[in-house]
Amino acid sequence: MTHDPMPDALLPIALDPSVSPAADPGAEPEGFLVAADDGTRIHFHDWGVPVGESREPGVVLLPGLLGPAWTWAPVARRLAGARRTVVADLRGHGLSDAPPGGFDLDTLAADVLVVAEGSGALDQGTVVLAGHGFGAIVVAGAAALLGERCAGLVLVDGGWERVEETTGVDVDEFLRGLDEPPEVLRSMDAWLADRRGFDPATWDTDQERAARDAVVETAAGRLLRAVRPHVVEAVVRSMFAYEPGETLVRVTAPVTALVALASGETGARLVELRRTASARAAAGRSPIRVAGFPTDAHNLIRYRPAEVCAAILGAQRVTIA
Repeated sequence: MTHDPMPDALLPIALDPSVSPAADPGAEPEGFLVAADDGTRIHFHDWGVPVGESREPGVVLLPGLLGPAWTWAPVARRLAGARRTVVADLRGHGLSDAPPGGFDLDTLAADVLVVAEGSGALDQGTVVLAGHGFGAIVVAGAAALLGERCAGLVLVDGGWERVEETTGVDVDEFLRGLDEPPEVLRSMDAWLADRRGFDPATWDTDQERAARDAVVETAAGRLLRAVRPHVVEAVVRSMFAYEPGETLVRVTAPVTALVALASGETGARLVELRRTASARAAAGRSPIRVAGFPTDAHNLIRYRPAEVCAAILGAQRVTIA
């Protein structure tokens, strides 16, 4: 059963893309590894420290389901001009280790803390966390673990919803739907053409690099998903087990939700957002700040990088729409 949100449980905000620094096309992050509590090595990109002294919190970014760290490059190229910016690969993704287990949400959230501490993003005492899709679920858990050390949490089209409620499918059907058509995996050219087709206007070298990082090319020229099958199944089951109301009520930091309204199932997703916001309000937490994107689909990092950057830079402040 759903119910109306409590008064002021949701707070619309306006995002001004002009506050985002210009993207630095020549920036290139350094790659590092840090050991999680169980010895799993977690890889992250460090986009560096902005010029001049800053007391602002660092930022840790997390990609979405099956996405490599490079998916955040359109935002990181802007954000790094203002904040210490780090992008982590989830365990089992990108250049992080893929152990047999450890893909439950608690362990994944703890990995984020290890990255925040090991990268220096927490050197100012607090950190802003942002995640896309499944990454938003993981950083929500990390924000709850950090408590007052989390300065702000930005959920980029995910992290506030129960996935089974908004997709209308169960976990097994969702897993079957992740299979790529054989013709898309027949060659790198076919794969890149498919990914370019989502929005040719935003296709660039960063998009191509992220697409290439998501697959492995065999000697015969065919492609395999870079994330191993046991990881895919484990993280999807963790995603379906997520209860946003239970996690986000434990987050003391301001929470910002960016909602791609062209992603489908909009009505169900907004119901879930209201439900989660009501749970936070009932627990005495601050309203969830919300910015909607009526014409954009799920990958807001690709379609709206300046606005996403603006949301992260303003994670500790509110501009009422």
